[in-house]
Amino acid sequence: MEITDVKIRKIMSEGRLRAVVSITVDDMFAVHDIKVVQGDERLFVAMPSRKDENGIFRDIVHPISPSARKLFEENILEAYEKQLAMLEAEKEDVSEEAETEAE
Repeated sequence: MEITDVKIRKIMSEGRLRAVVSITVDDMFAVHDIKVVQGDERLFVAMPSRKDENGIFRDIVHPISPSARKLFEENILEAYEKQLAMLEAEKEDVSEEAETEAE
């Protein structure tokens, strides 16, 4: 199994939810609405879920083994960090351009 694409759909800066992500597995299977969440000690990946009739959230899809979960989490968090770095670099470029124009 290979994660062939990771798309960061939305990034949030407030609250514990940091991003909403979609992935493609083996160029054949897509999973949407994966969440990047800020936990007490670290970022983690929460798989898509829905509330059952008892009010308990249950994953709709999820990795079965710890190694598969690690693969998903590493790929998703790496893509998230890259996206944040790109956004920060763009922000710095805009600030530098504004300073240059002000001079």
